[in-house]
Amino acid sequence: MDRAKLRELQSERLVKIVKYTYDNVQFYRERMDEAGVKPSDIKSIDDISKLPFMQKKDLRDYYPYGTFAAPLKDIVRFHASSGTTGKPIVAGYTQNDLDNWAEGVARCLTAYGATKDDILQVSYGYGLFTGGLGAHDGGQKLGATVLPMSSGNTSKQIMLMKDLGCTGLCCTPSYALFLAESIAEDPDTDIEKDIKLKFGAFGAEPWTENMRKELESKLRIKAYDIYGLTEVSGPGVGGECEYQDGTHLWEDMFYPEIIDPVTLQPVEPGQQGELVFTTLLKEGMPVIRYRTRDLTHLIYDKCRCGRTMVRMGRILGRSDDMMIIRGVNVFPSTIESCILEIPEFNGQYFVTVDRVKNVDTFDIDVELRPEFYTDNMDKMLNLKARLTMRLVSVLGIKPVIHIVEPNTIARSQGKAKHVLDKRQFKNE
Repeated sequence: MDRAKLRELQSERLVKIVKYTYDNVQFYRERMDEAGVKPSDIKSIDDISKLPFMQKKDLRDYYPYGTFAAPLKDIVRFHASSGTTGKPIVAGYTQNDLDNWAEGVARCLTAYGATKDDILQVSYGYGLFTGGLGAHDGGQKLGATVLPMSSGNTSKQIMLMKDLGCTGLCCTPSYALFLAESIAEDPDTDIEKDIKLKFGAFGAEPWTENMRKELESKLRIKAYDIYGLTEVSGPGVGGECEYQDGTHLWEDMFYPEIIDPVTLQPVEPGQQGELVFTTLLKEGMPVIRYRTRDLTHLIYDKCRCGRTMVRMGRILGRSDDMMIIRGVNVFPSTIESCILEIPEFNGQYFVTVDRVKNVDTFDIDVELRPEFYTDNMDKMLNLKARLTMRLVSVLGIKPVIHIVEPNTIARSQGKAKHVLDKRQFKNE
């Protein structure tokens, strides 16, 4: 679809979803009235900036049904966010919502080169988390064979991956890395002979180009990004194509904007800022100008694959995951990228931030690959110095590096936890 026709479709759908939401959700009606905006003021996609923003706090404040637009009799499934504190964000889906969600995931899988002849191992968690069932339904929509493994039980994951000849893997990138390490350590598994994987659909957490290289090397696959979030739909809001040059966002269903997270004003095309989504077809729980907190940029140039949908650059991090250490903005993804630039390290790390006598402390535990871990102190000090210098050059502040033995840092079977910021628990 050319972009002019796409814009017409977006305009048509925005007008409908704004009126539908205003008529059916008291929260939106109150917010729009406060902003002095009526549905009749929205005549095209160009008017979207007139609408008020929505944030995660709003979804929690109106828990559980306060932002639902469809009656409960039409809600056929619930999902909920993976937040560990307070009440979760509950999302409700009509059958049309599930069908559109599956369509988005199927588009992603198609862009990865998947067909109905593939066997898809879904190792995202099933249940309230959207990853497992989202990938599952998208795989079935495509016509592929789906293995609903869920997360965990790594030995069985590897056994069935081998025995069933799985060709696609869907999971978090951190769990994919753990699977790769486990396969390498399994004396009964030869990655070249026994594993048939061709591609991986990795998402649910930020990851870097260096992590991609690591996964592609270890698993002998093409590693693709799949993007989504519970509040908007789930995985399948967008996915990469064979050129791995940005994540195509299915903007006929999910309209993206980039704003300055401080001023809340739109940024110039191509500039980095906070990603904002409006769902154009969602019936159960539509969101309008939802602030994702994800920091990225949009690429409007036509992709080499021929798709005209806008592409999203890599997620740098989340504005609410950013650490300010000694006055410097630090993202875990930047730390990860620096670590993976040095081949002796295996990509596993854990950051601890604290405050001692009103001064921030910044410590990073990192693992070496087993073949490089040694009692030779000179070699270890040299590696420590190389990583420290690289981090200082990129971050502008100096961390304290602790090289730990292989397999010391806890692995994740879901979303990886890389940071402990102790400062938040102190009253100063």
